[in-house]
Amino acid sequence: MKMIGIDAKTLSLFKKVRADAIAEAKGMAKPRRGRIRVLGISGSARDRFDMAGEDSNSEELLKACLAHCRKMGARTELIPLRKYDIRHCKACYSTCNTQCHFYCTCYPRGKDGDDMTNILYDKIIAADAIIFATPVNNFKISTLMAAFLDRCISLDGSLGPADPNAPKNRALNINHMKFIEMTADQKIPGSGMLRRFLGKAAGIITTGHEEGASMAISNLFMALNQFGMVFPPFSSMYAMSSICNSTYEDKKITLSDCHKEETGLLAKNVVGCAKAARAVRPTDWVYDYRAD
Repeated sequence: MKMIGIDAKTLSLFKKVRADAIAEAKGMAKPRRGRIRVLGISGSARDRFDMAGEDSNSEELLKACLAHCRKMGARTELIPLRKYDIRHCKACYSTCNTQCHFYCTCYPRGKDGDDMTNILYDKIIAADAIIFATPVNNFKISTLMAAFLDRCISLDGSLGPADPNAPKNRALNINHMKFIEMTADQKIPGSGMLRRFLGKAAGIITTGHEEGASMAISNLFMALNQFGMVFPPFSSMYAMSSICNSTYEDKKITLSDCHKEETGLLAKNVVGCAKAARAVRPTDWVYDYRAD
């Protein structure tokens, strides 16, 4: 208390968050059984019933990939991000790690929350594997996918608020972070920051008209790897036309048998990785518990 400059009441708040996170980490470490659960995240804005007048190429490949996953016995769910209310991240994390919370306190669960807080966080936690599909938009991932990933910061290390009645108390949260830096124990999962993507298998599908595919894949890989996801060999694919063709030529090329066959290989690798990952407790993967 003397080193941080806090009283006994404040210390008890910090200890409660620590105890809750340790209990959550123990729950994460329990063996996962039953069918592999694969979540498909589509970052495309395109829809045959909207302005585009046709379905998304990347989403069609994602659907094909999920179908292959089902053939291998997995339970799948498609999440078209355009159909969900996902509000922008307010970047509380950059004030200090503990200004950002799980569940997100910018959009708290209930009537003041959005679909990320009320629906999608729980679906992500329940998944064994997640396959991300995005078009290439200006040499990068789509705006929808970027907004989704930004809001995933709440799953990537964040804890519950020290004071639920005043979750954005900046001074309190900075002191909470100091407490974590002093007390996090690498031998005790949950004693510091808690990453909830740990050990989940990942796959990536991109489609594009330009050679931004490698940039989009790299962007996703860097973020998801830092989240703690596991990538099997050959865990990404890209389906592209040519800059020599007009965009109306893209669909028949990107959805050709060549690329649809590749979705089957991707599915096999991701499901296989998810099965193998079950042999390792998520909390056995190591990172610095003092930081996020």
